[in-house]
Amino acid sequence: MPPLDLTRFIAAEITARRDLTADLWTFRVRPAEPLRFIPGQYVALGLPAAGRMLERPYSICSAPHEPELEFFVELVPDGVLTPLLYALRPGAPIYLRRAAKGRFVFDRESRNPNHLMIASVTGVAPYVSIVRDLARQPAAPPRILILHSASTPVELGFSEELEASARRFPWLDYVRTVSRPWLFPDWSGERGRVEDIVRKYADTAGFDPRSTTVYACGHPQMIRNIQAVMERAAFPRNNLREEMFWPPGHPLAA
Repeated sequence: MPPLDLTRFIAAEITARRDLTADLWTFRVRPAEPLRFIPGQYVALGLPAAGRMLERPYSICSAPHEPELEFFVELVPDGVLTPLLYALRPGAPIYLRRAAKGRFVFDRESRNPNHLMIASVTGVAPYVSIVRDLARQPAAPPRILILHSASTPVELGFSEELEASARRFPWLDYVRTVSRPWLFPDWSGERGRVEDIVRKYADTAGFDPRSTTVYACGHPQMIRNIQAVMERAAFPRNNLREEMFWPPGHPLAA
């Protein structure tokens, strides 16, 4: 078997890890070389195994100015890579593809004044990167409304950071919603799936079809539901951007 070609990868080291649940965690890596990317893009993470590199793409949570890259990952028990990633602790080596990819980035071309960002669980990752980057810009960006959904509150990774950013910046609003609120009597956030509340918050904010870019990231079924809701509300198809974390036929998409 030929030796593994590492010239296509950047070596990195895991520097921090935070476990949210038994199958959700965030971690940071410090690459040996800078990785250029646009907020909202993803990069392939890899680990060598049996003479080859096992790779999967993950959205980047951090902003381009940060020296470390941050990721929000869900464990797929029978997955190719996530069980190996899950076993890693700070100090462990990991590899990154040299080029970040993806077109799920902030819409600057349309000049729409409103941006509606919808996420399920780890789908919030690209929005975290976008908000961190926009917070450093000298000019105030257009209005952003992030709707973030999960089954339980603990799955809403980065919610404290986004809530703090929403309090700090008048251009940002952040709404959390859970689909199993009866399990948490103290829950004070929104209730229901994100596709059930999206029209309510879009209408209240004045995010109409002619002036709004809609982003949907995460579970394929959620994205399909959002597509249907936006279509019924007369949002143009070219104003909707999507990023599915699993292909429709994947077991997690069922």
